[in-house]
Amino acid sequence: MRRGLWAPVALSYVTFILVGLSAGVGGVLLPAQIDDYGLDKATIGTQFFTFSAGFMLAGSTAGLLIHRFGIRASLIVGGGTFVLAGLYSSMRPPFLAFVAVQILAGYGTGILESVLNAYLTDLPGATTLLNRLHAFFGVGALLGPLLATWILTALPWTAVWLVLALVCLPLLVGFHLTLPAREAPPPASAEEQAERPGLLATASRQPAVLLGAVFLAVYVGLEISVGNWGFTFLVDEHGQGSLLAGYTVSGYWLGLALGRFLISPAATRLGMTATGMTFVCLAGITVSSVLAWIAPGGVVASVSFVLLGFWLGPIFPTTMAVAPRLTVTRLVPTAIGLLNGVSVVGGAVFPWLAGAIAQGVGVWTLPPFAVALALLQLLFWWLVVGRMNPAPRTAS
Repeated sequence: MRRGLWAPVALSYVTFILVGLSAGVGGVLLPAQIDDYGLDKATIGTQFFTFSAGFMLAGSTAGLLIHRFGIRASLIVGGGTFVLAGLYSSMRPPFLAFVAVQILAGYGTGILESVLNAYLTDLPGATTLLNRLHAFFGVGALLGPLLATWILTALPWTAVWLVLALVCLPLLVGFHLTLPAREAPPPASAEEQAERPGLLATASRQPAVLLGAVFLAVYVGLEISVGNWGFTFLVDEHGQGSLLAGYTVSGYWLGLALGRFLISPAATRLGMTATGMTFVCLAGITVSSVLAWIAPGGVVASVSFVLLGFWLGPIFPTTMAVAPRLTVTRLVPTAIGLLNGVSVVGGAVFPWLAGAIAQGVGVWTLPPFAVALALLQLLFWWLVVGRMNPAPRTAS
């Protein structure tokens, strides 16, 4: 790593731990929020839709923010929005206001994710850096439930949001101190000036970018479907106790983090390309899903879940690392924002679909559902690779 980069890269990792924490506390806070507001599960869940809307808005505007204001200012905007949302949520607003402010929380989170993905994509060793970045998200997601549970033993659920907001404040200072101000961009050609107002529209018309976005939507759908419904599957279909099933789901998320820490460096030592490594991981995902389907007992099913998480780990960050090969250089930040924003659609649609199928047919359908999504991933990755540029290129 070049001198002067270690501090902002380390700060990026810490930021993703915070993002993981904010994602991990959600499930623990739900029962307390239901009791506090006196609502049912379906109503309290509307906060996730508004959060997703804010996240998608962030994905569609991150590229424009980077082009106009640079990495540092964009991160301060995202972090500042997250802080404001956290502070307001900590004041225990009326429920409708709490649901509405999740748009800001989703927007701030989405900007932080998209901008940091774009920043690390442009650094040497981007594939390994991005895998580590998203591995630290996994670390935060593992710690989030523990943090929330500990806080709730003595304080109301609003205190968790206050802690998250306060933790983010020093990150804003860090962004300002470690990242350079935006450099003056080179003069744009007449063609670029004509296209600049439509960066999102231009990126979204490129087949490789669209295929990459659909690929990540399927990936996130598979990741969250297994994470959300795996516990119920293990308890209902294999008769596991709640404690063992809970440990297995934690092992699934731990496998996700370990895959991001370990697979990319190993692939680099073996001389594998990022695309080749992804094909290997997709094969591992498919085999692990089949193993969960045909598992003769709970122990084998638990092992298959951990392996599934391990092979899933590198997919998202590696896709971000190859994003410069999907479009022209000028559109890379916008494309990354689009990939990140669209992925949340899969994270909402496919888990809902998995739950609807489980309700109507049975929760045994989770592994074959995962196999179907794994095969879809293979298909879309094959299509993405066929559209990739051999190297990042600039607009003519």
